[in-house]
Amino acid sequence: MTTIAMLQLGLFLAVLLALAWPVGAYMTRVMQGENPGLARCLAPLERGLYRLAGVKADEEMGWRGYAVALILFNVLGALALYALQRLQGFLPFNPQAMAAVSPDSSFNTAISFVTNTNWQGYGGETTMSYLTQMLGLTVQNFLSAATGAAVVIALIRGFVRHSSAKIGNFWVDVTRITLYVLIPLSLVFALIFTQQGMLQNLSAYKDAHTVEATTYQQPKLDAQGNPVNGPDGKPMMESKTTQTQTLPMGPVASQEAIKLLGTNGGGFFNANSAHPFENPTPLTNFLQSIAIFLIPAALCFLFGRMVGDRRQGWAIIAAMTIMFVTAVVVETRAEQAGVPQYSSMGIDQQASALQSGGNMEGKEARFGVIDTSLFIAVTTSASCGAVNAMHDSLTPIGGLVPTFLMQLGEVVFGGVGSGLYGMLIFAILAVFIAGLMVGRTPEYLGKKIETFEMKMTAITILVTPTLVLALTAIAVTATAGKATIFNPGAHGFSEVLYAFTSAANNNGSAFAGLGANNPFYNITTGLAMFFGRFFMIVPILAIAGSLAAKKRLAVNVGTLPTHGPLFVALLVGTVLLVGALNYVPALALGPVVEQLQMAAGR
Repeated sequence: MTTIAMLQLGLFLAVLLALAWPVGAYMTRVMQGENPGLARCLAPLERGLYRLAGVKADEEMGWRGYAVALILFNVLGALALYALQRLQGFLPFNPQAMAAVSPDSSFNTAISFVTNTNWQGYGGETTMSYLTQMLGLTVQNFLSAATGAAVVIALIRGFVRHSSAKIGNFWVDVTRITLYVLIPLSLVFALIFTQQGMLQNLSAYKDAHTVEATTYQQPKLDAQGNPVNGPDGKPMMESKTTQTQTLPMGPVASQEAIKLLGTNGGGFFNANSAHPFENPTPLTNFLQSIAIFLIPAALCFLFGRMVGDRRQGWAIIAAMTIMFVTAVVVETRAEQAGVPQYSSMGIDQQASALQSGGNMEGKEARFGVIDTSLFIAVTTSASCGAVNAMHDSLTPIGGLVPTFLMQLGEVVFGGVGSGLYGMLIFAILAVFIAGLMVGRTPEYLGKKIETFEMKMTAITILVTPTLVLALTAIAVTATAGKATIFNPGAHGFSEVLYAFTSAANNNGSAFAGLGANNPFYNITTGLAMFFGRFFMIVPILAIAGSLAAKKRLAVNVGTLPTHGPLFVALLVGTVLLVGALNYVPALALGPVVEQLQMAAGR
């Protein structure tokens, strides 16, 4: 790893901590019912929203009521987004006359954006109208992020309260997070992105005359517009030449800001954050990385403040940072090393030149290996599917790193809310293991961890591995699943494993070499996204309710300190051990085999 790469990583962490600390302090006051600073101006709007919705802000819920409200809210959001896609051909703000999205793709996308996954089997600029992008996708970017944050706030209340049957009011939590945190931060980032050259308009697409003619191939069509197949049964191709390029327009900056701040991912354009209209400069690339981690890091500081011991927040963020830095180092070294065969065997002069500065295949020349490697580690540590390069073009170890980061449950900073509540579940498991080793009843933050909490913890930790491994096995054995695996052998398996890992862990990025926009993958990844999200949230809310009902225990000489280096090491070890035990056999069939093949010159 070069000096420049280390300096950039250090700068990134310094800026992140400098911004996350005050944001965490602000969010703490907001979620405790205060209206700090300029937030006072929004208080009348908040009260008006409660009156309009018939919400009694002072009435709190038990964990079951909280869970029911959360699930109903998200199911209704999915139905609304599905309907919007199916009807977009008849609705306004559709200058390119985009037709209705297919039923299976609409199903997949509706679940994807409601679950904070933003998996996209379609090209945004060729599929979605401006109204669908704004009213459907962007709105769900706000609400899905607010849902995750609400869950972790409810879990923290479980640790803070004692002898209580209530964990808060879901409607109040979602409203305050959206109104006081997500919207103001999104406005700031959208203005910065627009100033840097990101698009923000409602114009029709523009045709530009290119300096040079471009020759390309496309399937030959008959009079009815259907592809003409050759004797081999495959579409016949014909050459076309053009000097016109259609440039897509649209309200990009407004969606991009919350896509990143809400750790949603996805993109207005098919090329995502590799597109110059969606990520125009190295500064926007750096700020996008900061935006992805900003609220997850701030929530760690909020956690320390709300439980009354800021050291607890620092311990969590220290564990996350150790794993994140390790991932960046491994990723950067793998991509800087490139593919040795190109330089040692002289296979292709042009390919060898591309590898001279590291593995530049599938990367934007504007960002290079260092910026891209940092972005890859950030977006797959968090549950954010934004990408600024094609992950399918990574080296085997370069592809293993983002896959494994997601398989850890995306608890390394993670998504808005989901990263912290996932890490707190691992903290509960860590103190349980420590308690077994010394023969004491485990406790965390003054609450005994007993049978019920451990049952719910086990469910939470096992949900995503079960979904990932079962659905991957089905896909590589079912005829429909194998039909669109275009790369044979280990790499094709890696693509399928990555797809279901991304879906079940609510990330949304992809290796992109897999043909996933078909009924089989749209339905299976949709199910993975839904169950991967809500089969974790419900047990976590159950833990919150159970902890809130317990009495708080006083600290004594036998209490395990959960704020020092020993606990940080125990927590990191627990996360890595559980992740390794679940996925090592599957990883051995994909990225590990690829690495061995590459080392052997195959």
